[in-house]
Amino acid sequence: MSGLIIEEYPTEDGNRIGHIRLNAERSLNALTLKMIERMLSTLRAWQQDPQLVVVLLDGAGDKAFCAGGDVVSLYHAIREAGPADARGLTPVPELAARFFEQEYRLDYLLHTFGKPVLCWGGGIVMGGGMGLFTASSHRIVTETSRLAMPEVTIALYPDVGGSWFLNHLPPGMGEFMALTGCAINGKDAHWLGLGNRTIAADKSAELLPALLAVQNWHQPQAAVNRVLRQLEVESHEVFAELVSPLRRHQQQIRSLLDKDSLAEKVAAIRGAEMEDAWYQHARQSLAAGSPLAIRIIAEQLQRCRHRSLAEVFRSELALSVQLCRFREFAEGVRARLIDKDNRPDWTFSRLDEVDEVLLAHLFASPWPVSPLASL
Repeated sequence: MSGLIIEEYPTEDGNRIGHIRLNAERSLNALTLKMIERMLSTLRAWQQDPQLVVVLLDGAGDKAFCAGGDVVSLYHAIREAGPADARGLTPVPELAARFFEQEYRLDYLLHTFGKPVLCWGGGIVMGGGMGLFTASSHRIVTETSRLAMPEVTIALYPDVGGSWFLNHLPPGMGEFMALTGCAINGKDAHWLGLGNRTIAADKSAELLPALLAVQNWHQPQAAVNRVLRQLEVESHEVFAELVSPLRRHQQQIRSLLDKDSLAEKVAAIRGAEMEDAWYQHARQSLAAGSPLAIRIIAEQLQRCRHRSLAEVFRSELALSVQLCRFREFAEGVRARLIDKDNRPDWTFSRLDEVDEVLLAHLFASPWPVSPLASL
């Protein structure tokens, strides 16, 4: 079973709507390599099909659109890769290299699809789910949406284009989200521009019928906007009642991050006296994160600040594969998702202990030519 439901529906004027549903509800629709590869082939065909006018992307169940990638399978691939060399790096785990390459190809294809892609981002939208969501042209959030890039807690970094879209948020917001892995709701996501439509969760069953009722798809973008605009108007009261924790703390967060070094920023976030439960959770996630990952997160955001989307994905592929060659990522997955003891044995206990030579190795590409050179 691929974990996907893929269907096409005829429109009133003889065109078609493509629908991809992530169908792995028990794993909160986590992305496997098979799911990614099937989505990639389907979307490539739909992109070239002139009668396929719009794509709808959603997830089974009401708990999550997608909680991320299948990092448990990556963990086992890393463990089987072989002994580490003098730098602490194992041979490249082939499954990991394949997984990240295909995932980033899929995300890049969605970013550049050229036709409306509607993503229903209800419930949990994290990690790989954020990659799909932020790459879609029409990004729908609901009152149940919880968006996050919590990779710091498993010694990874916000990938799937996070090095690009987090750098495009208001000053300090992307850096704070990356360092703390904080979850934001639909109202904050809309304020940031990560979501661009706010629609009530109970309207999900109305979306596809409303699209199929469109009489003329001569202008697909306009047709989609008319449908979403009406559903958004009908959802106004639901979102009027939501608070916006990130927006409420925007000025404080900018002040906390207005420091001259990463160590000072981390100390400021961890030391800030705020009673807000949302902020407390964000601070705790940062405190529990890998010091190596914190260094990598800050460095990757800085390196990618002015890179193109294609350059970002090439950079992310190299870094993600290199991190699969070092013990830290596997240890984070073990502690959080395998043994679930929440006691990771991080390689370094403090930021100032992180080995600069190791950092340089992790940011070096494992290939002379990137597998994503064709993007």
